[in-house]
Amino acid sequence: MELTAREFTHCSAQVLAAVERGETITVTVNGTAVARVMPISHDDVLPCPTGPMGAIQLPDLGLPELTDGELER
Repeated sequence: MELTAREFTHCSAQVLAAVERGETITVTVNGTAVARVMPISHDDVLPCPTGPMGAIQLPDLGLPELTDGELER
């Protein structure tokens, strides 16, 4: 299926539903293909962390330590 960028903008939910069903959509601007929206497999999806990332190590900037009261001023 081929859509203009304007059509893609106005009906993106329907486009994504079509892609979910297995269709590949080509998006054009002024008649030139600029993008392809297509289904991906679970093998293509990179795992993303869902839990805490762990301790964060902040660099020492040499600033004085401040209490909570001093920070709220």
